[in-house]
Amino acid sequence: MGLRAGIGRRGVIAAAGGVLAAPALAQAPWPAGQTVAVVIPYAPGGASDVIGRLVTQVLSEKLGGTFVMDHKPGASTSLAARIVARAKPDGMTLLLGTIATFTLTPLALRNPGYDPLADFIHITQVCETLSVLVAHPRWGSFEALMAAAKARPDALSYATWGVGTTAHLPMLDLLGRVGAEMLHVPYNGSPPALTDTIAGRTDCMFALYAACKGHLEEGRVKGLAQPTPERPAAIANVPTFAELGIPDFVYTEWYGVQAPVGTPRAITDRIERALTEGLADPRIQAFMATQGIAPSAMGNAAAVARIERELPSNRRLMQRAGLNPE
Repeated sequence: MGLRAGIGRRGVIAAAGGVLAAPALAQAPWPAGQTVAVVIPYAPGGASDVIGRLVTQVLSEKLGGTFVMDHKPGASTSLAARIVARAKPDGMTLLLGTIATFTLTPLALRNPGYDPLADFIHITQVCETLSVLVAHPRWGSFEALMAAAKARPDALSYATWGVGTTAHLPMLDLLGRVGAEMLHVPYNGSPPALTDTIAGRTDCMFALYAACKGHLEEGRVKGLAQPTPERPAAIANVPTFAELGIPDFVYTEWYGVQAPVGTPRAITDRIERALTEGLADPRIQAFMATQGIAPSAMGNAAAVARIERELPSNRRLMQRAGLNPE
C-alpha cells in the first residue's frame, strides 16, 4: 500500500524526522502506565491509519501513556462507534470518528446503535483530508468513464467503504448530476475497495488521497477528478470537477477524537490540549501536507456545531438521491 512510504514500524515520528521529540507533559494518574485504545472504524491500511498513527503517537508523547490503534471496521463505521459509546467512560477507550460516523451513517442505517451527539464527548476535530475520484487505468479520463456509464447503465461499478459513507453519497450526487448509473459495491473498509479497483473488479471509487497516494504515483490507479475548489499542490496533475464542467462539487472528509459521554472533563481537556499542541508543530503539518491531510483542530463546541450543521444537509442529499435507511 502507498501508506507504507514513511509510515513504518517506527511510526509517524520517525517518518517526520522526530518531530515529537519534545518532553512529554507532566504525568497524572491517567494515563501513566496504562494502555489507551483509540478505536479506528476502518480496516487497517487506509488513510485512517496515517491519521490514527499521528493521533496515537502525539497523545503518547504528550501525555505519557501508551495509546494504540484498535481497528473495528464494519457497518459503515457504526460498529466502532457502538463499542466506544458503550465503553466505560474512564479515558481508556477513545474513537477516531469521521464525518461518516456522525453525519452520514446515523442517517443511512435505521438503527445505527448510537446517538451521534448524546452518546459522545466530541473532544476535538483533528484534520480534514483530500479526496480523489480514482479509476482503473483502463479509464483514461473522467469523460470516458461517464460516457461508458451512460451508454451501459449498471454495467460499470464503483466501490465504497459502506452505505451512506463519504465514498457513497458523493458518488450518488455525481452520477445524478451527469445523468449516469453505476452499480454500487460496498466493502468493509477503504483498503479492500481500493484493492478491487486496482484489480479492475470495480471501475472507480472516491478515495482519500492519503490512501491512494502511492497507487497514483505508481500508475496502479488513475486520478480522474478531485472535489476541491482548486488543485492542491499535492495533487496538481488531477483536474477539479469545476474544470470538468461540474461546478460547486466540493467536499472534504474530517476526522475527530471522541470519548464516551461521562468521561471526566479533566481527561478530555488534556486530550484536546495535547492534540492541539502536537498537530500545530510545523514539521508535523508539513508531513500531513504530503499526505493530503490538513490539520483542523477545534474544540468541543465547534465540533458539535459542525455535526449539527451537517446532519440536516446530508439528510437532504440522501433524500434527493433516493437513499432510504437500511
